[in-house]
Amino acid sequence: MPETPAIHVLNGPNLNLLGVREPHIYGRETLADIEARCVKAAAGATVVFRQTNHEGVLVDWIQEAREVADALIINPAAYGHTSVALRDALKTLSIPVIELHLSNPATREPFRHHSYVSSAATGVIAGFGPAGYDLAVQAALTSIRERG
Repeated sequence: MPETPAIHVLNGPNLNLLGVREPHIYGRETLADIEARCVKAAAGATVVFRQTNHEGVLVDWIQEAREVADALIINPAAYGHTSVALRDALKTLSIPVIELHLSNPATREPFRHHSYVSSAATGVIAGFGPAGYDLAVQAALTSIRERG
């Protein structure tokens, strides 16, 4: 495992509205609260935590992660169901990729049942609300450790 592993946590559209947008689905924690959870769960690993509403920016950040990250966690939000560009960018990575969703897309509207991101992910965590980020960071650290 790298001396200080770097985990990039990328968040897609509308996640900047956590805490106020459909709290019955996404909970009341804000994105800042979730970032603090990730830093705590990382236990000294470097966490690069970002959010954007723009698909191309996510692609740029994924490409950047190719050079500087040891693992990538992505909550693609709605882009998971629509973006071949994200899938293609993720397929260029040789690091662990964890797809994350606060809710469980399989229990929601039919258009949410398919994710383009899943086919490029090492694993998927869904339906655990903000605690899913804790699980994703732990999975990333375990994957980094197992890769040596």
